Amino acid sequence: MDEMEEELKCPVCGSFFREPIILPCSHNICLACARNILVQTPDAESPQSSRASGSGVSDYDYLDLDKMSLYSEADSGYGSYGGFVSAPTTPCQKSPNGVRVFPPAVPQPPPQHHLLQQPGSLPPIPRNSCITCPQCHRSLILDDRGLRGFPKNRVLEGVVDRYQQSKAAALKCQLCEKSPKEATVMCEQCDVFYCDPCRLRCHPPRGPLAKHRLVPPAQGRISRRASPRKISTCTEHELENLSMYCVQCKMPVCYQCLEEGKHGTHEVKALGAMWKLHKGQLSQALNGLSDRATEAKEFLVQLRNMVQHIQENGVEFEACLVAQCDALIDALNRRKAQLLARVNKEHEHKLKVVRDQISHCTVKLRQTTGLMEYCLEVIKENDPSGFLQISDALIRRVHMTESQWGKGTLTPRMNSDFDLTLDSGPLLQTIHQLDFVQMKGTGVPAAPMLQLEECCTQNNSATLSWKQPPLSTIAVDGYILELDDGNGGQFREVYVGTETICTVDGLHFNSTYRSRVKAFNGSGVGQYSKTLIMQTSEIAWFTFDPASAHPDIMFSNDNLTVTCNSYDDRVVMGNSAFSRGVHYWEMTVDRYDNHPDPAFGVARADVLKDVMLGKDDKAWAMTDGGISKGATIGVLLDFTRGLLIFLINDEQQGPVAFEALEGVYYPAISLNRNVQVTLHTGLPIPDFYTPGEADPTGSVC
Repeated sequence: MDEMEEELKCPVCGSFFREPIILPCSHNICLACARNILVQTPDAESPQSSRASGSGVSDYDYLDLDKMSLYSEADSGYGSYGGFVSAPTTPCQKSPNGVRVFPPAVPQPPPQHHLLQQPGSLPPIPRNSCITCPQCHRSLILDDRGLRGFPKNRVLEGVVDRYQQSKAAALKCQLCEKSPKEATVMCEQCDVFYCDPCRLRCHPPRGPLAKHRLVPPAQGRISRRASPRKISTCTEHELENLSMYCVQCKMPVCYQCLEEGKHGTHEVKALGAMWKLHKGQLSQALNGLSDRATEAKEFLVQLRNMVQHIQENGVEFEACLVAQCDALIDALNRRKAQLLARVNKEHEHKLKVVRDQISHCTVKLRQTTGLMEYCLEVIKENDPSGFLQISDALIRRVHMTESQWGKGTLTPRMNSDFDLTLDSGPLLQTIHQLDFVQMKGTGVPAAPMLQLEECCTQNNSATLSWKQPPLSTIAVDGYILELDDGNGGQFREVYVGTETICTVDGLHFNSTYRSRVKAFNGSGVGQYSKTLIMQTSEIAWFTFDPASAHPDIMFSNDNLTVTCNSYDDRVVMGNSAFSRGVHYWEMTVDRYDNHPDPAFGVARADVLKDVMLGKDDKAWAMTDGGISKGATIGVLLDFTRGLLIFLINDEQQGPVAFEALEGVYYPAISLNRNVQVTLHTGLPIPDFYTPGEADPTGSVC
């Protein structure tokens, strides 16, 4: 909540708001500060028809009042009012937060009819007084009620009070005789703060005291100060409560305002209904602003990563530059210092631009977060009229702040790449003319560099990433990624395109692959990168595949559990294919009603999905045989021997179910609505089975 603190400070005194009032421009100011910046105007310049108060001016009326501003737009509203005898001539002062404060006007003698003025009360406001908003610099002539005509911002006052309470020092025990200790609990019934020793001595948890409710000190402090909702009264009819909301004037009104005042012909609505409506509008506006704040946080992370990349690329660039310069003759060494200075200048320039953008974005994000926290605290207030007095302004501020995070705001102003290229081809006699060239070179591209920190394997998929060398000036039209067959065979192309990252799916499990990449352009194909060796997962992890399943199949449990909404048999397969190695998985029967006939096994990709598994020549399966609810069916597929073996509750069903299996197979089952099955993968080979020798010429999936 620290970022909200600026929202809670007066723009004049720079301190937390004390008795804040709401000006017609929706800005807030302390009541005492408002008295300090009043300026008295002559009667000739302030006709009675031009006077207005905070409670009687709408947002649209205020545009007309702005024409009466005592300070010109070019002057931004600063400076003392001149041209009249009654105008103050002292230079204006400056508040701690930079807002200029006008000195108070010379107080006039109070009229004789103020006979009931209480001792210690503030002197009356002089006639024809004018107040200028310290934030938007718009001026307003006060009516006879003076500052009392402006509504008090009780919501802001409540937020300030809660904020100051949260920052207050720790509460002390009220029963310690010497040097009170920090309180740990408060008894709501006794209304006393206790430290642990005093609580055990004076408030034991037994007898009648056992029913007392002990709460943390902070909560007790809030509950002690909590009070029922304040009933707001009308500023024009002080004995009337605000009960309705004028839609045209956008302000709460009382019953007498509707009977006698200017709101009689206006559209009015219930105060509670408009309170809830505006709270919903503010909450909805905050959702959009929250998204912008989240994007800004992510953008700051991106910028900080750019700083790291710029530093890394700068180091890499300098290393390449030094390596080339060291290979040249002594005359080139004299030029090397100038080139390094050029690189460092570009390096610092990029860092400065990005850091400046980080600083700017951080400030804007802090302001946005402060506004969000302030709005959330305002929403917690239970004063409808007080909320409605400021809700329109807050909604406009939220929308305006959100619009400030528009396109281009969250776009880096600088990239992390260095566009400087060293031309090392000139002859020795032209070394003194050596300089960086930024034009794109010609010829075939250089060999790409594999980004080892971004290359990885997951299950039977491999992800590879690469980039061009930092000093490469040759344009690249695309890249060619090649992998071998996972068994030391020939390389084959698996990707051709312009992207610099690629994920290859459908590889063999427990296999070692070699990968390499090369770039090409209109001049030809460049050299290969270094060869990267990658190992796929030894054990297969997979789920049922909704994309290839029959439409009647129903999925749950992250696609690990399946059933069917039809009485006919329907087929569903796994999302991983096998063509090499030894694999084992299990399926548990969760539901088994009316003696259905499920089938478990393997299938090719083009198996029929609307008949029992194994009815065509595309699948090999075991049908119901001693299966019941809670049974576990195991499937062992061994491509080294071409065998398929089934188990029920860890007991092998016959010696071998099928032999001479070759090609690509998917785990598969068929079932109807009377069966529900859960899949278990990533399992080791059963202990009773010893795999055979692998076939060195296994097929590629």
